[in-house]
Amino acid sequence: MQGGLLAEVIEIARQGLHDQVVSRLRAMLVEGSIAPGAKLKERELCERLSVSRTPLREAIKLLAAEGLVELVPNRGAVAVKLTEADVTHSFEVLGALEALGGELAARRMTDAEFSELKALHYEMLAAYARKDLPGYYRLNARIHGAINSFARNPVLAKAYHAINARVQSLRFSSNYDQEKWKRAVKEHEQMLEALQARDGARLRALMHEHMQRKRDVVLDQMRAAPAAVRGSQEAAG
Repeated sequence: MQGGLLAEVIEIARQGLHDQVVSRLRAMLVEGSIAPGAKLKERELCERLSVSRTPLREAIKLLAAEGLVELVPNRGAVAVKLTEADVTHSFEVLGALEALGGELAARRMTDAEFSELKALHYEMLAAYARKDLPGYYRLNARIHGAINSFARNPVLAKAYHAINARVQSLRFSSNYDQEKWKRAVKEHEQMLEALQARDGARLRALMHEHMQRKRDVVLDQMRAAPAAVRGSQEAAG
C-alpha cells in the first residue's frame, strides 16, 4: 500500500473514531447518563468509551462549543445545568425559531423532502409504540432538525442549533411522563398534517404551542425534583 493511501486510511479511521466518541458522549449527556451539573471524569469516560484521552478531550471541546458542556476554571468539563430562568428564556426564543422555521419549511420544502420527513415520523411512531425513548428522541430530534433545514435560512439554522443544543437533555426527559409523551406524539401528527397541506400559518401556531407546552413540562419537572428529594430525606429521617 502506498504511503499516501495509508495516511488517508489512518485519517478516515481517526475521523470515524472521533465521530463515534462525540456521538456516544452526546447521547450520555442528553439521555441523563451524565447528570446536569456533573463533572466529566476523564478516566472513567475513557474506560466506558474504550478510548484514550486525546479523542475524549476533542469530543468534550466540540460538545462545549455546542453548549452541552461547560468548561469551568479549576474544575474542568461539567455537564450544563440550566436554571429555571435559563429554561424560560431559551424556550421563549426556541419556540419563536421553531415556529418561523415551520412556516418557512411549509412553503419551501420539496415533495421528496416531505416524503423523507413522513418516513421519519413513522419510524418515530414505531419507537413510541416500543416505548423506546432514546430511539424516539433521536428520531424526534431529526424531524425538528429537518423542518428547520427545509426553511432554507442559514441564519435561522445557526441560531436554532445553538439554543437547542443547551436544552436537549431537558427535551429528552420531558417525555418521562407517559401522558405528556402521548400528547407530544399527537402534536407531531398535527404538525405533519399542516406540512402536507403546506399550511404555514397553522404549522407556525402548532410548533409554537408545542414548544411552550414542552417548556411547561420541563419547568414542572425541575420544580418537582427538589420536592422529591426533600420527601425522600424526610422519609429516611
